[in-house]
Amino acid sequence: MSVARITEISASSSKSFEKAVKNGIKRATETLQNVTGAWVESQKVTVINGEIDQYRVVIKVTFILN
Repeated sequence: MSVARITEISASSSKSFEKAVKNGIKRATETLQNVTGAWVESQKVTVINGEIDQYRVVIKVTFILN
């Protein structure tokens, strides 16, 4: 029997939403063991002088507890 936990992570990128998600997953797997999946809960951008400055995501990461 496995028990999973879900944790919420915020991540950002100056390039794209996809890169922000990849940054979040990469960082999560450096800290969490047994990551099995994730989903994007929300996306937003920050704007400076009419231009997108940062792409930001909140992702839910699932991992199996030892």
